Amino acid sequence: MSIIKYNDVEILRKELVVLKHVSFTIEPGEFCYLIGRVGSGKSSLMKSMYAEIPVFNGSAEVMGRQLVGIPRREIPMLRREIGIVFQDFQLLTDRTVYDNLHFVLEATGWKSRDEMDDRIEQVLRQVGMGNKSYKMPHELSGGEQQRIVIARALLNKPKLILADEPTGNLDPDTGQQIVDHLRRIAADGTAVLMATHNMQLVEQYPARVLRCANKQLVVSDPVCAVEEAAAADSDDPVSGETEN
Repeated sequence: MSIIKYNDVEILRKELVVLKHVSFTIEPGEFCYLIGRVGSGKSSLMKSMYAEIPVFNGSAEVMGRQLVGIPRREIPMLRREIGIVFQDFQLLTDRTVYDNLHFVLEATGWKSRDEMDDRIEQVLRQVGMGNKSYKMPHELSGGEQQRIVIARALLNKPKLILADEPTGNLDPDTGQQIVDHLRRIAADGTAVLMATHNMQLVEQYPARVLRCANKQLVVSDPVCAVEEAAAADSDDPVSGETEN
């Protein structure tokens, strides 16, 4: 079963069409890029996948759940199956790494302290941060904070990770390390959709590309996607649009 399956979907923000006729699938364990200029609808598409933005028309399934008209009571369970990695980390700055992760487990229904401790230790080891649980966020580098965010996204063993510009605030070397981590997660069976403006990463780590342009979603291979993005930038190198 496909992790994500959209067929002729329309996405609106404030009654304005952001994307239309959207059709694509993402399979278990697939690593895939989402690219597009600022304001092209990347964030809106991602937000539709965890029902923050409603889906209109067509058919949209995430982990077998139909998003068109999804009952409100089903949304928390859908979101528990999705890990989200933000560009700006969104860690609780007044709590240690351990307390940040413990907070998420409590909020998603975990009860046993021993099981929570074991799971926190597992995800921190998975991202190479096993000795950082006592640190405060401000004591960590940007790359270390992003790895903690990835660990947080893994806590509930999601089938899908949505990474929204996870390398945007990082230097190139650290950004490559983050992509390495996400690709390893995909290799272990969790689908990863990564939004990015960094076409060098797309070239360096080839994978299928979804490109938002002209209110459409185009599926491309990495080479074509890089060429199309370069052509679009040369047509209009400056955009004052706000991301949707």
